[in-house]
Amino acid sequence: MFRFDYHRATSLEDARAAFDAAEDGVFLAGGMTLIPTLKQRLAMPSDLVDLSGVEALRGITLEGDHVKIGAMVSHKDVAKSPNVRDAIPALAILAGDIGDPMVRARGTLGGSVANNDPAADYPGAVLGLGATIQTDRREILADDFFTAMFETALEDGELISSIRFPRPERAAYVKFHNPASRYAIAGVFVAQLGEKVRVAVTGAGPTVFRHREMEQALERTFAPDALEGIAVDAGPLNSDMHASADFRAHLVKVMAVRAVVQALK
Repeated sequence: MFRFDYHRATSLEDARAAFDAAEDGVFLAGGMTLIPTLKQRLAMPSDLVDLSGVEALRGITLEGDHVKIGAMVSHKDVAKSPNVRDAIPALAILAGDIGDPMVRARGTLGGSVANNDPAADYPGAVLGLGATIQTDRREILADDFFTAMFETALEDGELISSIRFPRPERAAYVKFHNPASRYAIAGVFVAQLGEKVRVAVTGAGPTVFRHREMEQALERTFAPDALEGIAVDAGPLNSDMHASADFRAHLVKVMAVRAVVQALK
């Protein structure tokens, strides 16, 4: 690990001031990716701005037909939140199946979404529910947020403050996970919001994406049989030591069917 200066911010203004004053600063949320990266000397920031003391980035509240979750809320707290369990059970279940107890205790919603790991679970929920990402500068729709592997629409120094999730009529998330990391080799989040259906796929490709053909089929008939005959193109999918692109394409279809079945329960 290279030398850096550490700052524990106590407010958004404090965090912004520390970041702006740094030569090459980074924000620290849960640190599930950043800390291992630093330990392996794969990054060399001049300053680390710790957000764990910023209360404005915490909290889970109901706002009409939306659930607003602060960026620094842990996976564990999302999973256990009565508000989330009541309004969007699929999101609570997703959060409760991330990693292991240590990861769920330290990892945060905002950190995961900002990192945009291609195998992360939260991007599937954000895109699948059509959530809105609130930053310290603007609002960004989920469809505009995830741009490429480990890349998002966030500008340099832009900070996620909260994410607003609409309450769906029904939703479910099912993944085929790596047995060691519990990252998604392929995961599918299906949500019915009024007359619209959204199907988000994570883990299979370079970044989370929507499967439009499945969405159209489920808008006509929200049933697992509606997905019969729909093929998943393996061309743009990842192929690595964990699974080939062809196998991931197969998994996407299977996970989608299972998600619809789960959503109907």
